[in-house]
Amino acid sequence: MRLYRHPLAWAVTVALLPVPPAFAENQPIELESSVVSASPLAGSTARMVTPAAVLEGDELIDRRQATLGGTLDMLPGVRGSSFGAGASRPVIRGQDGARVKVLSDGVDVLDASTISPDHAVTVEPMLTERIEVLKGPATLLYGGGAIGGVVNVIDKKVPTHAPVNGYEGELEWRGNTVANESTGLFGITVGSGNFAARIEGLKRNADEYEIPGAEGDPRSDKQLGSYNDTETGTVGASWVGERGYLGLAHTRQKNRYGLLAHAHADCHTHGPADWHCVDEHDHGHGHDDHDDDHDHGEHEEEHEHAEGVPYIDMDQKRWDLRGELSDPFDGFESARLRVGHSDYQHREMEGGVASTTFKNKATDARIELTHEPLLGWRGVLGVQTLRRDFEALGEEAYVPPTLTRNHALFLLEEYNLGDWRYELGLRHEWQDIDVDGAQPDTDHRGTSVSAGAVWTFAPQYSLGFSLSRSKRLPTAEELYANGPHAATRTIELGNPELDEETSHNAELTLRKFAGRTTFSLSLYRNQVDDFIYAAETGHEPGAGYREIEYRQHDAVLTGAEGEVRFQATAALAMTLFGDHVRGKLRDGGGDLPRIPADRLGVRLEQAFTPALGGQVEFYRVQRQDDSADYESNTSGYNMLGAGLSYRGNLGHTGYTVYVRGDNLLDSKAREHTSFIKDEVLLPGRNLTLGMRLSF
Repeated sequence: MRLYRHPLAWAVTVALLPVPPAFAENQPIELESSVVSASPLAGSTARMVTPAAVLEGDELIDRRQATLGGTLDMLPGVRGSSFGAGASRPVIRGQDGARVKVLSDGVDVLDASTISPDHAVTVEPMLTERIEVLKGPATLLYGGGAIGGVVNVIDKKVPTHAPVNGYEGELEWRGNTVANESTGLFGITVGSGNFAARIEGLKRNADEYEIPGAEGDPRSDKQLGSYNDTETGTVGASWVGERGYLGLAHTRQKNRYGLLAHAHADCHTHGPADWHCVDEHDHGHGHDDHDDDHDHGEHEEEHEHAEGVPYIDMDQKRWDLRGELSDPFDGFESARLRVGHSDYQHREMEGGVASTTFKNKATDARIELTHEPLLGWRGVLGVQTLRRDFEALGEEAYVPPTLTRNHALFLLEEYNLGDWRYELGLRHEWQDIDVDGAQPDTDHRGTSVSAGAVWTFAPQYSLGFSLSRSKRLPTAEELYANGPHAATRTIELGNPELDEETSHNAELTLRKFAGRTTFSLSLYRNQVDDFIYAAETGHEPGAGYREIEYRQHDAVLTGAEGEVRFQATAALAMTLFGDHVRGKLRDGGGDLPRIPADRLGVRLEQAFTPALGGQVEFYRVQRQDDSADYESNTSGYNMLGAGLSYRGNLGHTGYTVYVRGDNLLDSKAREHTSFIKDEVLLPGRNLTLGMRLSF
């Protein structure tokens, strides 16, 4: 364990597999729950009114994938949208897109990932320090529209302190067998006195990943187009004082990844909702149906030479301004500033030519003030503003150019009385969208409120309950989409008459947060009036395309999730985890599309020596046949994984060597949350080997 102090907070870093009592004289020390910076009043997961999960330290190192959705996929209640190797956005409790807010240290990632599932989230999991997942809509600091939850990614790009020895850093390399991946990264922070600087970078090359082969054929095919090449670099610097810091960082990220199941066609319209498509040419992508024995055929192994495979060429330039100050003026404990500005562009390339270009220039800024207790209430108040200038050009410009302005005021208060902690939240948003074209401009207003309490009714036990009423304002894509989208094989039809969504959420969470047995179990019910969803109409425009239109209908999502961990012996721990969610339209309207299937699993963690530890994980994903109209079902599957890690020191340099096996049963698996689940399988058997140095 390493304890350190920076000007604004204490932090604790704990290894995933600490020295077990079998190798030490004393009994294990019970440690406080992980600190959650995205919930500044609650502080730790044990004191929050709604469930939260934190990935950090060695646990994050063990679970990182190339995408954010893949990294978080094994957390209860969380799945990935699974759009191949380059794009996977978190799906929380069956909610995705704009209903799940992805933040970079408190401000929006400012990419185009909410527009379509084939657009990557511009967060690099390999360069993150901590990932916080807040489930449910009760947290209103970051947007009333986040009725699914919030993912806050904490990185090191803006230094918050000067290193004690003048420098600190990390080097890492890893590779895998399923995609012949090679990823290398470095990061170093230097500083002295009141100045600190950071430089970091990453490069990834991954070929098309292997999928389970046909029965009776020991050879594994590859998922055509599933490659992923990434380059990321950041330079940042900060002034650090006794009471806080102010810093600026610039990040450049380039990403090139294949568009799986992309099917381009010649689509034309005889009216706003009368589209017809004709095959232009056949790219021969992946699986055409649910026949898992389908043979992809021979193709070039090097993705650079795979002819006819469309891909995304993405480039983002981002600036981050961050600052914190303790005791800014009388009556306030701290002030916090976050500003993010992004110049994002990606081109969808076909035959070496950019068929469609997406541009997104956006700025998100927020100021938070934490006030001292007033009549026993301590709270955070603040203001946030977002400006988003979006434009799509080319063959698939199915969304017209729009300028979105969103402004908000928010307040979060807490009151502690004995064994009880009470929390109240309030947020009001104003949004205006100006559209370039014949469609009308729109403006919406929404007020969201939440109330909750945590009762520590016995030592080591707490019960949390929350109620919230949240407003989500429709996005430009939901309002104005009108045209073909080859990546999802859909004709998308928006509706400028869409109204605000109103979510009424109730949640109950039981926790045991210390002792040999710990657990967190949650039940929730989310009733959403005027729920906006992409409904398949049943109309077939041709060329394998489906027509979807954005509709509104009252809906209800109910679910349960949790995990139980038992320290069986000094060196062996067992965890049982699972999640369930059901989404239905009210009044007999049927099931919601792309709701995850039920999942149940078990994990064993074993410490063999103080330096060597490992784990085995098995889980079952059930068949999903509670599908929406015109949506296909997905079969159940089993997943088995295992890993070993060895941690040691060479002088003042710590090192970790790790090996991990995924999908060891080589199961054929499809993720029901995916738009392209009928054409694309998840990766087959995979072995990952890596080494990390920290100094």
